[in-house]
Amino acid sequence: MPHRRGNPNWGTGRLIEIPWLPTAFDEQVQRLGLNEKSCATSQQLEQWCKRNKDSRYIPEWLLKHWRITVDPNFSS
Repeated sequence: MPHRRGNPNWGTGRLIEIPWLPTAFDEQVQRLGLNEKSCATSQQLEQWCKRNKDSRYIPEWLLKHWRITVDPNFSS
């Protein structure tokens, strides 16, 4: 009998659960005691976002709100 090639579990629908971990942005929002509505008015969060815009995740809606542009060629 010839050897069968490929993954025998292909298409079985088994999903691996990946635990959710907070991003650095999420941690900063929590540290400042903010919620989604108060994020856009926080000067401390805006300064943090400006400093970390090229190396940390920041929601696109906040980048647009504060007119912050990200350098796509940045590498740390």
